[in-house]
Formats: sequence, C-alpha cells, structure tokens
Amino acid sequence: MEQLHQEHCIPCSGGVPEATRAEIAEYQKQVPSWQITEVHGIPHLTRSFAFQDFVSALAFTNAVGELAEKDGHHPVLLTEWRKVTVTWWTHAIGGLHKNDFIMAAKTDEAFKTAVRAK
Repeated sequence: MEQLHQEHCIPCSGGVPEATRAEIAEYQKQVPSWQITEVHGIPHLTRSFAFQDFVSALAFTNAVGELAEKDGHHPVLLTEWRKVTVTWWTHAIGGLHKNDFIMAAKTDEAFKTAVRAK
C-alpha cells in the first residue's frame, strides 16, 4: 500500500461508499495514534497533539489548516493552551473515507515537522 501521507484526497460530494472495516484496519496501520470515535452515530478519526505553549499549538493549527485547504478536505480543529485536537470525517457521506486517513497521515507528518522546529 502506498504511504497515505503521500497521497491526495479525491473530491467527494456524496454518493461514494464509506471505507469498509477491512480498509479501515489497513489504513489504521499507518495512523495508529488516531482513535475512531462516534459522534451522533457517525465515526470520526480523532487525535490530540501536545505542545509546549499556545503559540506552538496555534502554528500547528494553521499548518493543518493549510494542508486542509490544499487537499480540499477540512477537519474540526480545537486549539487550546498546549493542545490541539484534530478530528477528520467525511461530512458528505456521514462516515469515514480514505481521504480522512490520508489527512490524518498528513497531520502526523505536520506534527513531526512542528516538533523538530522547536
């Protein structure tokens, strides 16, 4: 399987199937720190990232925002003092799609870069 962080999201405006359990299991191997949670019966991919200060957390939030714009797939971002929580899911299908795992992998790469920049 290709490395998820090197892939790009495909446009998804609904009508495409959610990722299967088997696909999710394969994708999760590349993003093991992400948790699948349910909100109102809809699966989400969520991870929290720790930082030394608010400025670093905000810079990471902006980096994830730039990635989201570039791939046209947008998360929920909660920026707090020393912490950023990122949640991915595909709104158009009300569930998880490969795009969510691609963006989770890209988010992990952004975090590695943010940590090295300190």
